[in-house]
Amino acid sequence: MHWSEIVFYIGIIGVILAILLVDLLIFDKESHEVSLREAFLWTLLWIVLGLGFGVFIYFHGHTIHGIRNISDLQEVIHRYEYIVKIQPDNFEASLRAFDHQMAINYITGYLLEKTLSVDNLFVMIMIFSAFSVHPKHHKRVLFWGILGAIVLRTLFIFIGAALVLKFHWILYLFGAFLLYSGAKVFFEKGENRVEPQNHPIIKFLSRHTHVFPRFVGGHFFVKPKGKSWHVTPLFLVLVFIEFSDVVFAFDSIPAIFSITLDPYIVFFSNIFAILGLRALYFFLAKIVEQFYALQYGVGVLLIFIGIKLLFAEKLHALGFSNIHSLYFILFVLTVSIGYSLIFPKKENK
Repeated sequence: MHWSEIVFYIGIIGVILAILLVDLLIFDKESHEVSLREAFLWTLLWIVLGLGFGVFIYFHGHTIHGIRNISDLQEVIHRYEYIVKIQPDNFEASLRAFDHQMAINYITGYLLEKTLSVDNLFVMIMIFSAFSVHPKHHKRVLFWGILGAIVLRTLFIFIGAALVLKFHWILYLFGAFLLYSGAKVFFEKGENRVEPQNHPIIKFLSRHTHVFPRFVGGHFFVKPKGKSWHVTPLFLVLVFIEFSDVVFAFDSIPAIFSITLDPYIVFFSNIFAILGLRALYFFLAKIVEQFYALQYGVGVLLIFIGIKLLFAEKLHALGFSNIHSLYFILFVLTVSIGYSLIFPKKENK
């Protein structure tokens, strides 16, 4: 690991934590129900930040890896299997080509993660509904849930990157798993319902911890008079949401490794997509019925990425690159949203 990678990683994490703390201590000082307008503005802000980071990579992506000469560039390209044609006698032109490919990989990965997260948001909506959590407490739960997701996904990404670089055949396992996950979206047809009270995680916590019988405002823990500390049902909701994110990470992280093996691009695209999840949740919760076809778009993308992982070498030989993946993701998103608007879901009578 180059020192510049460590500095860059720490710097980005520092900025992210600062924004989250501002959000928690200032904007979320008092629990309230998030309006559609507020959700839209926060969603827009995180999307601008995510795409803005892509612009930085487009012009200065090489600084992440501390590339200073043609030798450094060739070593990074070889290590992470970048498909970039370099000119040994023209370092500047080669560097621009590398930065542009990094940016394409980042944007493709960002859009992919953003799309795959839609499925997770549907599950979050069902979890809050199943536990009858008051809307004004959703924001607090999601703040800590997403903070935990950042930590867990950081571990998954860098451990996964190390395994993939050492055991390349793992990508084929990822591909098969994504094919299965994508097909399952169509066969289940939304019939599965979330039943938190029957989930093994919740049963385990109920047996081994003191669970308070009711919600206590926005508190995760409570200390009844004369008794030890108890966890509240709101804490169980947080645990369940964290667990659901771990499950969905098994889809999204293998999927993005089909775009790039560069763990820093995987990490940044994943994290910037996750950071906007909370705002996107509130926006989606207001209009979830209108864009019902998005969940099927997610299934199509999982199948597509699975095929891409299984037949990567043949697709590369045919000239299929990440820019084509980007076009396909945008196409699926457009068709899913367009179909939902043109053919609105019929209400059950």
